[in-house]
Amino acid sequence: MTAPITQDVLTIPRKLPETGRQNIVGLTRDQLRDALIAAGTPEKQVKMRVGQIWQWVYYWGVRDFADMTNLSKDYRALLAEKFEIALPEVVTRQISEDGTRKYLLRIAGGHEVEAVYIPEENRGTLCVSSQVGCTLTCSFCHTGTQKLVRNLTPGEIVGQVMLVRDDLGEWPEQGKPKDETRLVSNVVLMGMGEPLYNFDAVRDAMRVVMDGEGLSLSRRRITLSTSGVVPEIAKTAEEIGCQLAISFHATTDEVRDKLVPINKKWNIATLLDALRDYPKLSNSERITFEYVMLDGVNDSDEDARRLVKLIRGIPAKINLIPFNEWPGAPYRRSSWDRIEKFADIIYKAGYASPIRTPRGEDIMAACGQLKSATERGRKSKAQVEAEAQA
Repeated sequence: MTAPITQDVLTIPRKLPETGRQNIVGLTRDQLRDALIAAGTPEKQVKMRVGQIWQWVYYWGVRDFADMTNLSKDYRALLAEKFEIALPEVVTRQISEDGTRKYLLRIAGGHEVEAVYIPEENRGTLCVSSQVGCTLTCSFCHTGTQKLVRNLTPGEIVGQVMLVRDDLGEWPEQGKPKDETRLVSNVVLMGMGEPLYNFDAVRDAMRVVMDGEGLSLSRRRITLSTSGVVPEIAKTAEEIGCQLAISFHATTDEVRDKLVPINKKWNIATLLDALRDYPKLSNSERITFEYVMLDGVNDSDEDARRLVKLIRGIPAKINLIPFNEWPGAPYRRSSWDRIEKFADIIYKAGYASPIRTPRGEDIMAACGQLKSATERGRKSKAQVEAEAQA
């Protein structure tokens, strides 16, 4: 018997309260240092204070300054007066029959975004959003049907990681042996938005996530997915250094112009030129090429052979993604036989070509299905389809 979808609907204010205090979540160490000095922390103490607060917030997951017991009561009172430790609010949480969790989150201004946690046998991957909506209008992507509202702040990006750790009960317990198990072992910037159109916030957020004295995810455990914002690719290598995934999806400019319109600005040749230096710049092992399989559009044997020629010389793997359908989508998923034949051509050419198992389709949490409108975010795929047919 199929396990039911569970959904928790929380009653929260339509607009997050304004406290007048500065949120320290998402501040880099240097930014936190400056904020503490401005609040009255003596400069000779500030390095120590940054380290103490950082560990409480990002290692122990503490949300109340009163619980930071190695700080004096007066200093804790000062922190509580000037600062807050605030995360996005969970509006709904849906759990798929395959264990995938989708969170509809409310941020400042009443805007909403989605994050998805995908549990696997030896790892857990969290897909986070970087923008409210998206400006790219990729024709196969449900998120692309929503207009861009605004960029997320570093705190709103880091906050997605922290609240999922809350939900999973992953923070360590004081006084108990350290547990090395990581439920959130990987972060992928593959949610709503184009990360490289919000570069500074993404960079600062990932510096917080990668810091070894807090959340402590290594660069190799973080993957940034871009549709090909060429001018920012080298900066990503130099200033973040994480793994890179390219939302590629086509082997000719004619087809990619339709699927990924940013290709009209930076075409395939320009994009590939920028990628050839990336593994050397960031010391990454391979670049991942994401390729959604669309029936009769980009899934021919000729496309597979052309793809292999295009990426020659780039350390790479190709993730083949069966198209995740959504109501009103203009495309259909390639047949399983066609996907396997496509993968076989790539594999025989010497490239890894895993076929991504669709996860969370029943709650519209799969790749390309995220959309933050509250009405749609609270409904399952079955509910949306039933309404579309009606």
